[in-house]
Amino acid sequence: MEALKFDRLYTYRDYVTWDDKNRYELIDGVVYMMSSPSRLHQKILTELLRQLSNFLVGKSCEVYPAPFDVRLHGNGDKETTVVQPDIVVVCETTKLDDKGCNGAPDMVIEILSPSNAKHDTIRKFSKYLEAGVKEYWVVDPERQTVFVHILENGKYVVNGYEEPAVIDVTVLEGCQLRLEDMFTI
Repeated sequence: MEALKFDRLYTYRDYVTWDDKNRYELIDGVVYMMSSPSRLHQKILTELLRQLSNFLVGKSCEVYPAPFDVRLHGNGDKETTVVQPDIVVVCETTKLDDKGCNGAPDMVIEILSPSNAKHDTIRKFSKYLEAGVKEYWVVDPERQTVFVHILENGKYVVNGYEEPAVIDVTVLEGCQLRLEDMFTI
């Protein structure tokens, strides 16, 4: 995923004016165009969203799938980093507004595609860490693995899983996500 050649750095105020039907992210004011996800990507997203949604019925945390704007540092219209994670969980609902999430979500899940792997695992990884996202999952459909990054003392501690694992969601006490059959179409 390459940065687009725009003539300056942008903010969320600029971002919301773009109505060309493309999806973009801003990382430190630089614009990145997002590609359409594959069928397997969407199947994985749907399964994870189903499990999280079912667990959260009647609870105060909320879950949202992409496209859903996350202004990572809570700077409102002046924000220069706006991402659209595949799935976000927000427990501090005061961060939610009609535009999305204004501040770091509690949990982010990114599902890799060949075109976005570097963007999700390097650029966005550092932004999630810097913003204080407590739990960051990277799902790799090609390798059929999930890497769970848990924020501890300002750094991510990582654990890797593969099917048929059951993974505890640290930010949601009692929540476990099953990977069984998630990677097959």
